[in-house]
Amino acid sequence: MYEDARKAYAEYGIDTEQAIERLKTIPISLHCWQGDDVLGFEKKSQALSGGIQTTGNYPGRARNSKELMQDLDVAISEIGGTKRLNLHASYAITKEEVERDELEPRHFAAWVEYARQQHLGLDFNPTFFSHPMVKDNLTLSSPNEEVRSYWIRHGQCCRRIASSFAKELGGHSLCNVWIPDGYKDVPSDRLGPRMRLKESLDAIFFERLEGVIDSVESKVFGIGLESFTVGSNEFYNAYASHHPGVFQLLDNGHFHPTEMVSEKLSALLCFAKYVPLHVTRPVRWDSDHVVLLDDELKEIAKEIVRNDAIERVLIGLDFFDASINRIAAWIIGTRNMQKALLFALLQPSLEMRKLQDTAQFTKLMALNEEIKMLDLGSVYDEFCRREHVDVGMKWFDRIQDYERTTLFKR
Repeated sequence: MYEDARKAYAEYGIDTEQAIERLKTIPISLHCWQGDDVLGFEKKSQALSGGIQTTGNYPGRARNSKELMQDLDVAISEIGGTKRLNLHASYAITKEEVERDELEPRHFAAWVEYARQQHLGLDFNPTFFSHPMVKDNLTLSSPNEEVRSYWIRHGQCCRRIASSFAKELGGHSLCNVWIPDGYKDVPSDRLGPRMRLKESLDAIFFERLEGVIDSVESKVFGIGLESFTVGSNEFYNAYASHHPGVFQLLDNGHFHPTEMVSEKLSALLCFAKYVPLHVTRPVRWDSDHVVLLDDELKEIAKEIVRNDAIERVLIGLDFFDASINRIAAWIIGTRNMQKALLFALLQPSLEMRKLQDTAQFTKLMALNEEIKMLDLGSVYDEFCRREHVDVGMKWFDRIQDYERTTLFKR
């Protein structure tokens, strides 16, 4: 079947061998928080807060670092290609209780060793939610100086931790700042919170650190924060444009329903060295559903590939579904991201660009539609075979066995 697909693509001037080899090298950062419903390992029991929520009570949630790493092992073994791991600060592995503004690289030494064993790069996120020092749904924009200072220190120490990841493992570590700050009802002062956020970010990013790629992530709203979000798209876009070395991260669930991140990528690529990306699937709101191979995912992947931006768009996943098997969610979402990238790699992009530039729009439409019908599945199956991971639905049987023998016994 692969040989037939290879010949069919070749008729359009597309080299499937080249596409498979390129797909192997594209890193995708898996998010640790899918495995435990974003609860983390802090000993103080804190309900998930900050305008986000996880729904469902499927059995088998990872309850500690050992179980989370064990589950990640299973997921990673069924995902080919280059992978990274994205951590939140709340996943520090400590014997004693450590305040978030006192975290150090040593508190993540076990994760570094895990990443080394699995040949993963590590990305990082300060955790500005689910904590007693989030006062009135505010952190870096709080009018309370004690609160604001606490979270500034947290952001600063997290950047140092990210730098240590880069030093220990080589390459870079993306350190992404997202805060929940906002108001449920219409505020009387919008400028004040944003000026405080600007000053807080300046303090966090002041120190130059090797190996860190800094980013800021906007959002339209959160549950209980419907009327005003301090860190909006416009704010972070302006902040990043005035601060070299800080980049705006795009989460495709953090915009209005009619806005598409696929359309925004080329705009930022005109100006930014890097465009960090969180891939999720919003359903009516930023609901963080498992990524499917839908039209928007394909468009995002096409923008990355046809704009020669594979090294510049830093792909991470961000979804958390507690209503299904959490390991299966990792595998399905990551494989779908890979399938979308492969779909993009198997496009005659140069020919399509030429047709657009010469106003041959009828032929462009016809070519676009014909390419959709070629056998992407057989090429992806060949990629899986070469990466020594299960083809098709074979991986699901293994996950069900692991579910019976391990997850259901937790």
